[in-house]
Amino acid sequence: MIWCLAMTAHVSLAQNNSPYKTKFTIDAPITAAGMGLSYYGLTRMQDKEGLTEQQIANLNRNQVNSFDRFSVGYDSEQAKKISDIPFYGSFALPFFLAFDDDVRSNAGQVFGLYVQTMAVTGAIFTMTSAFAPRTRPLVYSPDVEMGEKMRANARNSFYAGHTTAAAAASFFFAKVFHDFNPDSPARTYVWLGAATVPAAVGYLRLRAGKHFLSDNLLGYAVGAAVGVVVPQLHKKSNTSGFSLSPTIIPTFAGTASQGANLSYTF
Repeated sequence: MIWCLAMTAHVSLAQNNSPYKTKFTIDAPITAAGMGLSYYGLTRMQDKEGLTEQQIANLNRNQVNSFDRFSVGYDSEQAKKISDIPFYGSFALPFFLAFDDDVRSNAGQVFGLYVQTMAVTGAIFTMTSAFAPRTRPLVYSPDVEMGEKMRANARNSFYAGHTTAAAAASFFFAKVFHDFNPDSPARTYVWLGAATVPAAVGYLRLRAGKHFLSDNLLGYAVGAAVGVVVPQLHKKSNTSGFSLSPTIIPTFAGTASQGANLSYTF
């Protein structure tokens, strides 16, 4: 954690050719808070009470809402293993931005934004899941061992953490590429790729019986939103109204001042 925050301190050193404006005294506390809440939420998730054998025996698929009922009992171990490929692969996507010269010259800033994105994503997910126990679809399967069904983790269906994290990383990658390359014809394909990766993770986690469809849809939406919104809030040209403080910046032509621009910076 200390190493990540130290990297974040570098973000103000090279921002002239970056579309983003970051500030250590604002961004570091946000990132640290996200990490802290993620850890706390994770411990609460692990402290959930597992189901008893009697509770498992009393489970009824008809008690699951009709939208999600089709996936009751899914438990594909193969799908679970395969899901790790796009899941872990999504975390590596932002590092491919280093092939862009402008991104590479602002590597500390972009890395700081990436860490903040994942910290915020983790905090929202763990704090929600910690206090919203939902039985996973695989618990309804007769082929899953009773010991697995009785674990606390079997009540972490809501909402899909793997899908959320993959969406956050993938959409962050697409958003940063988009902002650093406003004229690139590749932007459409980058966005399509970013959208596909977490969709694949969600489908595989669904087949693995880890999450219902609604869990995956919510996870996808939350992750994608955070992956896009965190960089957007830091844009120099951001006019979304979310900026934190106004700044008056004088404009110059040669040595003569030509006026001043009022802008809001994060």
